[in-house]
Amino acid sequence: MTELAPYAASPQCSRGRKIHEDAPPGRSEFQRDRDRIIHSSAFRRLEYKTQVFVNHEGDLFRTRLTHSIEVAQIGRSIARRLRLNEDLVEAISLAHDLGHTPFGHAGQDALNTCMEDYGGFEHNLQSLRVVDVLEERYANFDGLNLCFETREGILKHCSPENAARLGDVGARFLNDQRPTLEAQIANLADEIAYNNHDVDDGLRSGLITLEQLASVRMFSGHLGEVRKTYPALAERRVVHETIRRMINTLVSDVISQTEKNIRAQPIVDADDVRNAPTLLAFGAQMLELNRELKAFLRTHLYRHYRVMRMSAKAHRIISELFQAFMEDRRLLPPQFLRAAEMEHARSVADYIAGMTDRYAIREHRRLFAVEEN
Repeated sequence: MTELAPYAASPQCSRGRKIHEDAPPGRSEFQRDRDRIIHSSAFRRLEYKTQVFVNHEGDLFRTRLTHSIEVAQIGRSIARRLRLNEDLVEAISLAHDLGHTPFGHAGQDALNTCMEDYGGFEHNLQSLRVVDVLEERYANFDGLNLCFETREGILKHCSPENAARLGDVGARFLNDQRPTLEAQIANLADEIAYNNHDVDDGLRSGLITLEQLASVRMFSGHLGEVRKTYPALAERRVVHETIRRMINTLVSDVISQTEKNIRAQPIVDADDVRNAPTLLAFGAQMLELNRELKAFLRTHLYRHYRVMRMSAKAHRIISELFQAFMEDRRLLPPQFLRAAEMEHARSVADYIAGMTDRYAIREHRRLFAVEEN
């Protein structure tokens, strides 16, 4: 086993858990966190939460579950090359979307609008709320009682107001500090995964074409290499070969640039990482190419009329569910009933955010569909 770099996160030096537990035999604290995340109800529900396409639209499109696994795989590859803690990267990667709503970003935007008068809604905060409060599995505590470093990594961004309320896990947003390198890896691996795999799903769905992607330099360059090397290859394999090369190029660039960034700073231990600028980064040229890819996806995939129709439907379903539950508490399952108005709104948001795509559609149909004779 490769020895970890001196600035890697160490489970022996963890800031610990909110509620003390004896050290787990046969595994590290971060491995215990990973295992608790995998066994959580919220993690299983990710199988039926959308990435871009609503879950029932096709069996081969990515879900939040497959996306999280892909993020963990990319993250571990980067961590291994940089001699950082793979277990912590994996735990953060697998947990980062636990609080995501049904219907992807459209669902989050809709729920945030509904919660505007009650503190808003943000899926990173909700992921932290899931592991801190909402999971109900253990006798001695609510949530999963994860290590500080895992919880901190889940919280990728946060407003000063929310950071102040969160205490130690939000302190870095107030003190202009960075999280562990492992958390930085999970954040960038998330971006690499969803950009490239949205290209794959977009092509598979027919919403974008290879001809359109010819304008994206990173894609067209690798596509040309694949076609030159394998002129008779079937298109499906051409796409796969192109995307895997794109991911490899991005990962290699991140590793190379991060090594340069670390050498340029007085980084001796993990505390130095917190006080340095963000170290995990693309090189300048790759950053520009990646921005070009993101701009393409925003214009040609995320704003495609079929995706916009799905987004409009998601907004209507979530808004109407929220309004119904706010107006009549009796419609909520008993475990989500709260007395105070602010607590009631947050509880409604907890219930809706925990729904899968198909459950939200069924719940909306139960409340609003007119039964035929």
